[in-house]
Amino acid sequence: MELNTQGYNEYIASLFAPQDTALTGAIDDMQSGGLPAINVSATEGKLLQLLALTIGAKRILEIGTLGGYSGIHFARALPEDGKLVTLEIDAHHAEVALRNFERAGVAHKVDIRLGPAAETLGQLAADGAQPFDLVFIDADKGGYAEYLRLSLPLLREGGLLLADNTLPEAVLTDEDSGTKRYNALVADMPKLPSIVIPILRQHGLDGLTVSIKSTPAG
Repeated sequence: MELNTQGYNEYIASLFAPQDTALTGAIDDMQSGGLPAINVSATEGKLLQLLALTIGAKRILEIGTLGGYSGIHFARALPEDGKLVTLEIDAHHAEVALRNFERAGVAHKVDIRLGPAAETLGQLAADGAQPFDLVFIDADKGGYAEYLRLSLPLLREGGLLLADNTLPEAVLTDEDSGTKRYNALVADMPKLPSIVIPILRQHGLDGLTVSIKSTPAG
C-alpha cells in the first residue's frame, strides 16, 4: 500500500491537533507577511507541546522563531511563570511572531531575541542564563552543529534537545549536509541518547531528532 502522508497527517491533525483561531491566524499572518512556508505542521506542533508538558518544562529555548507558530505550542505548554526564549535573525519575522504571540495570549511568556543565533547563544552563556529544560533547533541547517555546541551547555541535565528537519537531507542525498552532520554528532555522544522520529507533513515525511542530556552516574 502506498504511503498516503497527506491523508494520515490530516486524520491525526483532525483528532489530536485541531487549529484554533490563534494558530490559523498565525499561518495567515505568515503567508500575508511573505514568510517562507517552512513552519512545523499542526501534528508536529502538538508533539512539541506534549514533549514540553511531559518533562514539566518551565524554560524553553527555541533557535529559529519564524512566525511564532511552533512557539505558540511551546508557550502553551509552559506554566504562567514559564519562559520561552526564542532566537530570530530576521526583524520582520520577529515582528510577525510578536503579533502572533499577542493574539494567542502568550506574549508575556515569550522573550524574542533578535540577531544571529550563534551570537545570542554566546551572550546567554556569558550572562549566566538559568538552564533550560528544553532546546529546539529549527534554523539554518548549516548551523546545526554549531548550535548543538553552543546550546548543549545551556540545557539542564535530563533536559530534552530537539532538532527539526533532520531526515530528508540525511537520506535522500549522498551529499554532505548540516542535518546529516548533526545526526552523526549526537549519535556519537554517549551522554546524549538520541533517536530520529519520522514526522508527517502535508507533502511527505520529515524528521525530528530527539535527544536527552543524560545525568552523569554517581
